[in-house]
Amino acid sequence: MVEENGAACEPTFLCITCLYGSIWRLKTVDLKEPGSSPMEDLRKEKRKSDDSGSAEAASPFDLLRETAVSWTGALPCGGWDCECAFGRQQGCCCVAKPLFELEEATFTRLVGLWEGLTHLNSQIEEVTAGCKISFTAAMLPMSGCLGPFTSNMSISYQSVSLNQGNGYNAALGTFTAPHAGLYSFSFSAYSKVGDADRLYQKVQLMKNGQLIASSWEDNREDSEDSSTQTVLLQLRRGCQVYVELLSGRQLCGDTQGSNTFSGYLIYPFSE
Repeated sequence: MVEENGAACEPTFLCITCLYGSIWRLKTVDLKEPGSSPMEDLRKEKRKSDDSGSAEAASPFDLLRETAVSWTGALPCGGWDCECAFGRQQGCCCVAKPLFELEEATFTRLVGLWEGLTHLNSQIEEVTAGCKISFTAAMLPMSGCLGPFTSNMSISYQSVSLNQGNGYNAALGTFTAPHAGLYSFSFSAYSKVGDADRLYQKVQLMKNGQLIASSWEDNREDSEDSSTQTVLLQLRRGCQVYVELLSGRQLCGDTQGSNTFSGYLIYPFSE
């Protein structure tokens, strides 16, 4: 046992084991002394130090402990700070420094992972911010007809039941993409005419003035008909989508608001 500033310092088992192994290496390798095992060597040294042959045999741990305490000079423990256990702090362990370094490295790694996750979360929020975009609108009920016109006419669906993200303009009948992404659009065309008239309609979905899809009917056999189209479109921010009635055609007898236009954002993407 070593005392420093009046405080007893008990060598730890790990340091004793470390020292024992070092002694073995010094005796069998460095000093080139072949022979018995290091434990037998320690027992021989113990027997030499006994005054009486009747002394009780010491346990291996006692032998290690006594050898460790009586060791003089630098402790041959490699990178282990065994000097701490034998000469300074009470209850100090040989692995304190490596464990502290491991703790610091683990903490630094966790901080890095947390910063990475925070940055990723910020990027996700930046991409998806304001991306709850959807709308549904219908034409106001009418007993007469819309059209015919001398030129193609954008249809104003003024009965708006949903406009999340405020991308749809009811006055113009136009949807303007608030965010780039993949969108789904649907439109329904319904018309009902008298027995003496013919169904003569054509509506078409437009993207920035470009024809995307259309629905049409031209016959005298039916007095009532409807159709629906659904498309997926990749839009950049500011792209406009609308439905127009072709010149010379008409939509009639929609008393239930069956002509509809709707759309929603499936997922956003950065431009």
